[in-house]
Formats: sequence, structure tokens, C-alpha cells
Amino acid sequence: MGNCQAAEAATVLIHHLAENKVERIYWSVTASDIMSSNPGHYVGVVVTSPTLRREERSPLKQLELLRPDDTLLIGHVYRLVSFEEVLNEFARKKCVELGKLLKGGGGLELKLYCINP
Repeated sequence: MGNCQAAEAATVLIHHLAENKVERIYWSVTASDIMSSNPGHYVGVVVTSPTLRREERSPLKQLELLRPDDTLLIGHVYRLVSFEEVLNEFARKKCVELGKLLKGGGGLELKLYCINP
């Protein structure tokens, strides 16, 4: 009998959120290889922040997008993120930042409408 856990640790796991499936790759691969085989998607990795915490005191987790020339490391889990999801997140962050800026400005009263799909 072999050790199945050792084989699982020697893979790159890519979670496809749209299809809810997990892809296993047993060799070294770059983010551009994954993006070229999945057009319209980026590769991201979940990063746990050691300093930022939620209200429940659990560490804050963020999805960090990889550059095309980054190598995916064996033993890590990555996620495919669609182009639309990336645009929506950037728009949401910009809306929040603009709202804070306008609130802190003082005398100017402006209603800001942000579209969240």
C-alpha cells in the first residue's frame, strides 16, 4: 500500500470556481500556462494576513493575483478568477475609496451610487 497523502502534496491544485472542480497538475507550471488554457481568467492565491483581523478575530484572507511569469508552487492551492470578477472588485474598492475621500472632504455633499452586481 502506498501513501496517498504524499502524492497529493506533490501537486499544484487549481480550484475552478465557475465549474466547482479542482484540477491537479503534477509538474511545475507558470501562471501564463494556466491563463492561456483558460481564456478570460486570472490565477490567484489565497493569502492570510498576519496583521489584519476580522471582527471575529480570525485572520483576514485575501486573494492575490499572480503575474503571468510567476511559477505555481507544488503543494499550494490556487484559484481561477474571471476577468469580470476582477473588474467588479476593482470597481467596488474604488467606490469605497472615493466615498471615504468625499466624506472626509467636509463642505461638499454628494451622493455616490455604486453598482454592485
